[in-house]
Amino acid sequence: MRGKRSKAYRKLMSQYNMTFGFREPYQVLVDAEIIKDATKCKIDLAGGLQRTLHGAVKPMITQCSIRHLYLLSPSEHPHKDVAINLAKTFERRRCNHHELPDPLSEKECMESVVVHNGENKHRYCVATQAPDIRRDLRAVPGVPLVYINRSVMIMEPMAPISAMKREREERGKFVVGIKDTRPKPVKRKREEGGEGREGGEAEEKKKKKRKGPKGPNPLSVKKRKKPEKPEASPEGEGVKHQEEVGVGAGRSKTKAEGDGQAQAQAQAEGDGEVRAKKAKRKRRRVGKSSSGDGGDGAAGDGLTPTIPPQTGGDGSEATVSP
Repeated sequence: MRGKRSKAYRKLMSQYNMTFGFREPYQVLVDAEIIKDATKCKIDLAGGLQRTLHGAVKPMITQCSIRHLYLLSPSEHPHKDVAINLAKTFERRRCNHHELPDPLSEKECMESVVVHNGENKHRYCVATQAPDIRRDLRAVPGVPLVYINRSVMIMEPMAPISAMKREREERGKFVVGIKDTRPKPVKRKREEGGEGREGGEAEEKKKKKRKGPKGPNPLSVKKRKKPEKPEASPEGEGVKHQEEVGVGAGRSKTKAEGDGQAQAQAQAEGDGEVRAKKAKRKRRRVGKSSSGDGGDGAAGDGLTPTIPPQTGGDGSEATVSP
């Protein structure tokens, strides 16, 4: 397959995927004529469909089509057995026409399987060699058509009715906007308390953005220091731990106070001894200085010496005149 044609087929299948919801593996409904041409030209039908549709495929054949293969004469179609064996490898699609004595024509059978209320309900890709079947299926929107032309598998461009539907949906997207069109799940009411709301009422209103001056940059503001909280102890050991901490703190406090008092008392006693020694030394110095100064004063200064009082015979003091 040439690159230009392959690119066009890939683009075409992407349009079918987006507009009509086709998904891999693609369900490809084949008829008896394309199986005969594939065996005649020795074409790998499943591989060719996969390359043409650019994805995994699941070939399917109706009961009427395989009955048409069994009715072929061996003289006119020498590859009858090969075609039947190839058809048996495909998945059998029930058309509910097996009760009839003679199979329906492939046109009626395939239209009854593909078309439901004017649409391709099950999203079938149709591979057929019959021009009348392809002509009728072009009137149904969203039906990819594939056929073989001179041992080359070709996919028809999108039919006009399919292209119109695709264009209409694309315009609708521009008007409404690209939104999720899937139905939203409805929330059920709560059984307990009866406080629940339905899906439309349960949606909370979005908070409006506050207008006005913005606050400072949080990265440039100095963070406040949080007060350190004491580590929480387990429930069983919490009270005991607090009591032990309190008793230990009291003992340490009492011990510290006792040590401080003893140290202050010892310091006071040491200061008293030092002061007493200093006073004693001072007295000694004063005594020595007074004794030295007294002798010198009596001899040189002419001061009157102190005379001790004299007592008489009767014990009375006698006055002595100077």
